[in-house]
Amino acid sequence: MRVVIVGAGIIGAASAYQLALKDHEVTVIEAGRAGQGASFGNAGWICPAESGPVAAPGMVLQGLKWMLKADSPLFIRPRASLPFARFLLQMAAKCNANDYRAGLRANIELFSDSMQVFDEWRRDGVQFEMHEDGLLMAFLGQEKFEHHAHDLDIARAAGLDPVELVGDAVREQEPALTDNVYAGIYYPHERQIRSESITPGLVERARRLGVEFREQCVFEGVVRDGDRVTAVRTPEGRIPCDAVVVAAGVWSGAVAKQLGVTLALEPGKGYSVEYGNAPVKLRANTSFTERKVVGTPLGNALRLAGTMELSGFDASINSVRADAIRRGPADFLRGWKSPKPDAEAWSGFRPMTPDSLSLIGRLGRHENAFIASGHGMYGVTLAPATALAVVEMVETGRVPERLKPFDPARF
Repeated sequence: MRVVIVGAGIIGAASAYQLALKDHEVTVIEAGRAGQGASFGNAGWICPAESGPVAAPGMVLQGLKWMLKADSPLFIRPRASLPFARFLLQMAAKCNANDYRAGLRANIELFSDSMQVFDEWRRDGVQFEMHEDGLLMAFLGQEKFEHHAHDLDIARAAGLDPVELVGDAVREQEPALTDNVYAGIYYPHERQIRSESITPGLVERARRLGVEFREQCVFEGVVRDGDRVTAVRTPEGRIPCDAVVVAAGVWSGAVAKQLGVTLALEPGKGYSVEYGNAPVKLRANTSFTERKVVGTPLGNALRLAGTMELSGFDASINSVRADAIRRGPADFLRGWKSPKPDAEAWSGFRPMTPDSLSLIGRLGRHENAFIASGHGMYGVTLAPATALAVVEMVETGRVPERLKPFDPARF
């Protein structure tokens, strides 16, 4: 089959690679450069156990408090936009325990055997940096720890083996932690990737399998025959296809609109800073939970990531918020003095949905047009499962039952 994929981020590149393995003829169009979007400089966590929705219980009240602080983990810039107002109301409606647990369970179930898929990618020659050091959630207070531990039954049922560590037990797991840390939760199976290595690795391997990547190539629309898409229009001409997959990250909303479909999708800007020589060595991925900052050890380096800005497509970096990330580990790590990173902070737009669940399925009434976007902070985690789902949808023309929680038409 001839398949056109719109977008060359990690989801588009992984889907192209998996389709090429099945001998499909794949063309990927990308308005910019492959792999330069949200998956370039993020934390790089493969973290099914911690893939719960942003829309969590208590988030509405907490978000209102944070809006009064310039360096808070969440910033929402008010703007006169009916779709944005609707998005916020839909998100607020999902901030309850039942929807949170359902969302976490859906993401873990979608992830399923993805760890093995990452291993298969490496065996097949996909080049990327991956570490298998686990994940530690560190908590300063008892209340936050117990609130988080309440949902560990979902991770246990999925075989993710969380370990609760209270008092000195958490410092035995991570000696760099201060005595301020009350407790932790350790997940031994989680991994981390140098995020800027994975998409180029998938692109290079896909190219060797015959996939054509057209960078600096803008999607202009489609050619239809009834409810079927027969070609994708670009400035370089039409690309005939038997199926089209929209995987353009946060830009997927604009692409889908040209197919007559409105998506509940907003850009959620996140930041990261990196230290080439880590000021403090961590054994594993570590979440400084109360500060909403995470640390990713990458060999001798350490990357800090965090913050969520719902401020439209404003790509500027707020130095106050970047500095808050640098300060994030201060109460957690011995000797942390908010050192200056090697380079300026990086920022990227995460494609966010109101319930923090991805958009995977059919696009509107089109028989052969599909969407794979809206992964928010979990693009790296969910890339293998999403790519396999894309292959199944393209080949069968049907959306499998397991993707029901991710139906794009649910809003």
